[in-house]
Amino acid sequence: MIREDLRNIAIIAHVDHGKTTLVDEMLKQSGTFRENQNVEDRVMDSNDLERERGITILAKNTAIYYNDVKINIVDTPGHADFGGEVERVLKMVDGVLLLVDAAEGTMPQTRFVLQKALELGHKLIVVVNKIDKPDARVNEVVDEVLELLIDLDATDEQLDSPVLFCSGREGTASYDPNQPGENFIPLFNKILEHIPAPEGEIGEEMQVLVSSIDYNEYVGRIGIGRVERGTITQNQEVVICDWHNEGQTYKSRVVNLYQIEGLTRQPVTEAKMGDIVCFSGVGDITIGNTLCSVNCVEPLPFVKISEPTVEMTFAVNDSPFAGQEGKFVTSRQLRDRLYRELLKDVSLRVSDTDSTDAFKVSGRGEMHLSILIETMRREGYEFSVSTPKVLYREIDGKNCEPIERVIIDVPEDCVGAVMEKLGSRKSELVSMEPKGSRMRLEFLIPSRGLFGYKNEFLTDTKGEGILNSVFDSYEPYKGDIVTRESGSLVAFETGEAVSYGLYNAQERGALFITPGTPVYMGMVVGQSPKAGDINVNVCKKKHITNTRASGSDDALRLIPPKIMSLEQAIEFISDDELIEVTPKNIRIRKRILDNSLRYKAGK
Repeated sequence: MIREDLRNIAIIAHVDHGKTTLVDEMLKQSGTFRENQNVEDRVMDSNDLERERGITILAKNTAIYYNDVKINIVDTPGHADFGGEVERVLKMVDGVLLLVDAAEGTMPQTRFVLQKALELGHKLIVVVNKIDKPDARVNEVVDEVLELLIDLDATDEQLDSPVLFCSGREGTASYDPNQPGENFIPLFNKILEHIPAPEGEIGEEMQVLVSSIDYNEYVGRIGIGRVERGTITQNQEVVICDWHNEGQTYKSRVVNLYQIEGLTRQPVTEAKMGDIVCFSGVGDITIGNTLCSVNCVEPLPFVKISEPTVEMTFAVNDSPFAGQEGKFVTSRQLRDRLYRELLKDVSLRVSDTDSTDAFKVSGRGEMHLSILIETMRREGYEFSVSTPKVLYREIDGKNCEPIERVIIDVPEDCVGAVMEKLGSRKSELVSMEPKGSRMRLEFLIPSRGLFGYKNEFLTDTKGEGILNSVFDSYEPYKGDIVTRESGSLVAFETGEAVSYGLYNAQERGALFITPGTPVYMGMVVGQSPKAGDINVNVCKKKHITNTRASGSDDALRLIPPKIMSLEQAIEFISDDELIEVTPKNIRIRKRILDNSLRYKAGK
């Protein structure tokens, strides 16, 4: 049976190409909101971190109605670090809208997500977005998409995919780039015409593949997935096939059943083949499980998720300020929280170490792990994290490391500085082409070569450069790379930083703290421009005498400090340093706090 009253689509694109803004307009024009309803921008980015950073982190579902057809839409993240989200939600849909920026064209993540969609055989509609930008180059971008499809071995049918020209912000779509449309009706019509309707057997035994997990304090874990065949009903007894535990099965019951309507979940009593449903009542449900009817237990295959490439060690905080600011500080609480994250994030790995206080956490990149750290920090967790390390693999007897494909867009006068820095980090230039007054460079570089580079890159390009990277492959080890040439300014004693001590210390390098900041021995309070660490006494007070001298009572002028964000701290630290993360502060410290013990260990 074919369900003509339903379409399931995902919107995929590189970061900042306008996916979430496009969904906003689709919701508005389909009549999801009232005429006088106040709707904020990027309504799908519901998470605090997503709204602050202007990025999508979690894939989310919504649904609209057009001509009595329900269109289920999945908005996906664009950052390569959250590629695991994209890989698994593609199993829920029958087609994709591939969004490409009319100025930037195809980028690394465009290639990555498109490759995954083509592997699953999905039909696609190419949407050239932001055609109203002054630097739009619409015809060239269409050619780039075609070249990319040929490069990825697309089928003839996929090469003949329809192309639409949109402005997500204005809410217009058309078939001709020179004649902007008035609304999204051409886009809606093309979705109904080109994306296949779900096909399967409604009368057969039920099967649901779980592609996403949500959590609610009242009902516990909520599974989200697509009904592959049959009909699922409320209070139905089901068998869960758990692929994580070698296909073990157990019985459970679906207590509540919901379907997505607009931005809300509406309770329903049943859902048929092709519907995307949310259900609760199954306590231990995880991503990749299959719900089957009791009479016919047949698990569905789950998409293979790409492996993590970067690892950090999360440990209990053991600094002198431990336990003063956090709500959850013990190793048991830290372990429970990390293992709970595995239920939602399929591309994360957590493993115990020899120490009961430390855990190895592997992810797809620095940003993937920094989002987890920031989320835990806001929940009240206090812990320390180590410098990121890449995960090596042995392939054909050789030690291999992950290689990233990096695309850099910079002004022409910055090309020399960028190539010099990346050359010293063992990169290999793949291509170089002009884009108007700017240059686009493509490199293959070891993942560890990018650690600590983003800040330098922004400085070298005066803030005008754009850097994007995506995992490419594993290649034999490229040799040693020096990613940090500067040292640290380390606090000499425990106390409170004062202006006089900071005034004397600022001659040695850039400071990270202000007067009145509590410090402890071994805490990093600044960056030295030279290699090697320098001990400074930022708690030193001015010696008071009753003798007056000209100039000695002048006001001390302090240079404004460099306040480190979490990402900057992760990029900055070296192997002998840790980041102390608490709900109120992010501090950098030495692993060995005592100066004399650290000096002996260094020898």
